[in-house]
Amino acid sequence: MRIKRAVNAVKKRRKIMKLAKGYWGGKSKLYRVAREAVMKSQQYAYVGRKNKKRDFRRLWIARINAAARTNGLSYSRFMHGLTMAGIELNRKVLADIAVKDPAGFAELCNKAKAAL
Repeated sequence: MRIKRAVNAVKKRRKIMKLAKGYWGGKSKLYRVAREAVMKSQQYAYVGRKNKKRDFRRLWIARINAAARTNGLSYSRFMHGLTMAGIELNRKVLADIAVKDPAGFAELCNKAKAAL
């Protein structure tokens, strides 16, 4: 007895077409084209998830650097000073402090200077 895969094939196509919903032109209507577009978009999404982490880290470093320079330190000397002072705060938290609490950040800068 042979196996007919109509139901599974339809499910597979339906899944792809659902993912391609909203794409321009044939990419949302034609299965072959939609499949290629979906595969490509999933590759972009995978890479984008990695890039997002990179982009946020760059943003945090830029904010910390700007705040540190207003307090007379470069980014690298500030981070080194914090390490020497035994203050273990990640860049996300430091950037948040730099934006929302400049006085608190100035204190951190003074501690970093003292440790250098």
